[in-house]
Amino acid sequence: MFESAELGHKIDKATYDAEVPKLREALLEAQMDLAKLAKFPVVILIGGVDGAGRGETVNLLNEWMDPRFLQTHGMGEPSDEELDRPMMWRFWRELPPKGRIGIFLGSWYTWPILNRVRGVTKNADLDQSLERAKRLEKMLVDEGALVLKFWMHLSKDKQQKRLKSLEKDPKTRWRVTKRDWEHYTMYDKFNTVNERVIRHTSTADAPWTLVEGYDPRYRGLTVGKIILDALLKRMKQPAKKVAEVTAPPPMPSIDQLNVLKTLDLKQKLEKKKYETELEKYQGKLAILTRSPKFKRLTVVAMFEGNDAAGKGGAVRRITSALDARQYNIIPIAAPTEEERAQPYLWRFWRHVPRRGRLTIFDRSWYGRVLVERVEKFCSEADWMRAYSEINDFESQLVRHNIIVVKFWLAISKEEQLRRFKEREKIGFKRFKITEEDWRNREKWEDYEHAVCDMVDRTSTEVAPWTLVEANDKNFARIKILKTLSDRIEAALKKVK
Repeated sequence: MFESAELGHKIDKATYDAEVPKLREALLEAQMDLAKLAKFPVVILIGGVDGAGRGETVNLLNEWMDPRFLQTHGMGEPSDEELDRPMMWRFWRELPPKGRIGIFLGSWYTWPILNRVRGVTKNADLDQSLERAKRLEKMLVDEGALVLKFWMHLSKDKQQKRLKSLEKDPKTRWRVTKRDWEHYTMYDKFNTVNERVIRHTSTADAPWTLVEGYDPRYRGLTVGKIILDALLKRMKQPAKKVAEVTAPPPMPSIDQLNVLKTLDLKQKLEKKKYETELEKYQGKLAILTRSPKFKRLTVVAMFEGNDAAGKGGAVRRITSALDARQYNIIPIAAPTEEERAQPYLWRFWRHVPRRGRLTIFDRSWYGRVLVERVEKFCSEADWMRAYSEINDFESQLVRHNIIVVKFWLAISKEEQLRRFKEREKIGFKRFKITEEDWRNREKWEDYEHAVCDMVDRTSTEVAPWTLVEANDKNFARIKILKTLSDRIEAALKKVK
């Protein structure tokens, strides 16, 4: 595989000096056009062997292009803040918005490679990491991003020559570390793992480009020209219309069962028993979240449901039992302009909490397969692929010891109408009812079908849905408190 990057490519100084000014001018023009269009982001990964000029290439790109529209991220050792969250979180939050270029020196491939070479993980672990990387890149491409991946390669002999040359020069001696020489002694191991990584993750949407790294002039011009060509080609492509995007027809419910119609919405809890149960489960939740072991866990509780189903009241019963320093409530409304410039899940990624904390989402990432699907705010292809993207996101949370608790609060159409009319009559509740709420009622059956699809496709073993019969608010609140407490208690038992 690496033979094509070991051919001894060189560019003489005269040719380099003649081509660089033209390339720089063209790159700047393309960059300005990209920023003006603001239709897609560019994600550039720079990987490769030690001494192959990765850092020099990144510095060169920063010199050649406008730093106002360029973000560079040197992804070294993860910080404590980053270790508290899923491995991908540190990359999720640094993705460039539309119209900008993001360069990653060190990427989501770096640590899986290092861990495999050092024997910390096995090939099966490596392959799982690579699959997660491929799914992330597929999602970025589907969201419109241009993903460019460069691998700087050196043969073992040239790596040795390169390191010795840098070490010999007092001006560059600082670039060579003990770690570089340690990696050199493991060159063959790195080579085997690197080849496995490149073969598994060089896809049609995000292929790797192998670049011989020994000659800096050849390396710089090659990377610069490929970036320029990719930018120009992409900007010339006409934007796809929603109608042009096709997807497989929606699948019927897995068991042909309308799960919402199986709920017994007549269930009630009398006031006296409710007060007793409320005290019991709020007390239990308070004790569980104040346990020393809880500091090693994280909770993401997510609330969806019919309009006026009582989500806000249920959330308040939870937070009443918590230390205010432990939780955060994220109300989800229409995305802002900043959020529209990022992948769909970005506005949720950014709120993933640290260990020892509980974050409550009032509405969530399921908006894509509910309101955006029903109201046709996105294409069928977008909401169809969202199921697998959401499942992948939640599985990454759970893999990082995050408890994901998902509630759907269901009420009948008649009960919703009663609550709507009540809100219109009571002054301090009037702000809760909007014209949009009335419009949504007209699409009750469409939303019901979307909810059934959502539960079928995203109620997984690691992140199951809890359907809450919410015609009676007392019953709903106790079921929610009990479910949340039970999930946290079960997780705490596993903490050593």
